[in-house]
Amino acid sequence: MQPAWFSKPVVVSVGVAGATRHLSNTQQAIELLTTHWRDAGSLKHQSALRACRQATSGDVPPDIAREALIEAAREAHILVE
Repeated sequence: MQPAWFSKPVVVSVGVAGATRHLSNTQQAIELLTTHWRDAGSLKHQSALRACRQATSGDVPPDIAREALIEAAREAHILVE
Protein backbone atom coordinates (compact mmCIF):
# COMPACT_ATOMS: atom_id res chain seq x y z
CA MET A 1 0.00 0.00 0.00
CA GLN A 2 1.24 3.42 -0.96
CA PRO A 3 0.51 6.54 1.06
CA ALA A 4 -2.04 8.81 -0.60
CA TRP A 5 -0.94 12.44 -0.37
CA PHE A 6 -3.31 15.18 0.75
CA SER A 7 -3.58 18.40 -1.26
CA LYS A 8 -2.77 20.31 1.94
CA PRO A 9 -1.49 18.97 5.29
CA VAL A 10 -3.84 18.61 8.25
CA VAL A 11 -2.33 20.23 11.34
CA VAL A 12 -3.12 18.64 14.71
CA SER A 13 -1.97 19.12 18.28
CA VAL A 14 -1.03 15.86 20.01
CA GLY A 15 0.42 14.60 23.25
CA VAL A 16 0.47 16.09 26.73
CA ALA A 17 2.57 19.04 25.62
CA GLY A 18 0.40 19.68 22.56
CA ALA A 19 3.11 19.14 19.97
CA THR A 20 2.00 20.19 16.49
CA ARG A 21 2.06 17.59 13.72
CA HIS A 22 1.49 18.20 10.01
CA LEU A 23 -0.17 15.16 8.46
CA SER A 24 0.59 15.12 4.74
CA ASN A 25 -0.61 11.66 3.74
CA THR A 26 -2.84 8.76 4.69
CA GLN A 27 -0.03 6.68 6.24
CA GLN A 28 0.73 9.45 8.73
CA ALA A 29 -2.98 9.83 9.45
CA ILE A 30 -3.49 6.08 9.96
CA GLU A 31 -0.55 5.96 12.37
CA LEU A 32 -2.03 8.79 14.45
CA LEU A 33 -5.58 7.41 14.29
CA THR A 34 -4.47 3.97 15.48
CA THR A 35 -1.93 4.87 18.16
CA HIS A 36 -2.43 8.38 19.58
CA TRP A 37 -6.10 9.30 19.23
CA ARG A 38 -8.09 10.87 22.09
CA ASP A 39 -11.57 9.75 21.01
CA ALA A 40 -10.70 6.37 19.52
CA GLY A 41 -13.82 4.47 18.62
CA SER A 42 -16.11 7.42 17.91
CA LEU A 43 -18.05 7.36 14.65
CA LYS A 44 -15.95 10.17 13.16
CA HIS A 45 -12.73 8.43 14.21
CA GLN A 46 -13.87 5.18 12.60
CA SER A 47 -14.98 7.03 9.47
CA ALA A 48 -11.60 8.78 9.16
CA LEU A 49 -9.68 5.56 9.65
CA ARG A 50 -11.80 3.76 7.06
CA ALA A 51 -11.47 6.63 4.55
CA CYS A 52 -7.68 6.79 5.01
CA ARG A 53 -7.37 3.05 4.44
CA GLN A 54 -9.58 3.27 1.35
CA ALA A 55 -7.51 6.17 -0.01
CA THR A 56 -4.32 4.19 0.60
CA SER A 57 -5.83 1.36 -1.44
CA GLY A 58 -6.84 3.79 -4.19
CA ASP A 59 -10.58 3.28 -3.64
CA VAL A 60 -11.32 6.93 -2.75
CA PRO A 61 -9.50 10.20 -3.49
CA PRO A 62 -7.02 11.29 -0.80
CA ASP A 63 -8.91 14.51 -0.10
CA ILE A 64 -12.03 12.54 0.86
CA ALA A 65 -9.89 10.95 3.56
CA ARG A 66 -8.47 14.36 4.43
CA GLU A 67 -11.95 15.78 5.04
CA ALA A 68 -12.89 12.80 7.22
CA LEU A 69 -9.66 13.29 9.19
CA ILE A 70 -10.44 16.97 9.69
CA GLU A 71 -13.91 16.13 11.04
CA ALA A 72 -12.48 13.54 13.43
CA ALA A 73 -9.73 15.91 14.60
CA ARG A 74 -12.27 18.68 15.16
CA GLU A 75 -14.41 16.31 17.22
CA ALA A 76 -11.36 15.27 19.30
CA HIS A 77 -10.41 18.95 19.80
CA ILE A 78 -6.95 18.48 18.30
CA LEU A 79 -7.39 20.25 14.95
CA VAL A 80 -5.23 23.36 14.61
CA GLU A 81 -7.30 25.81 12.56
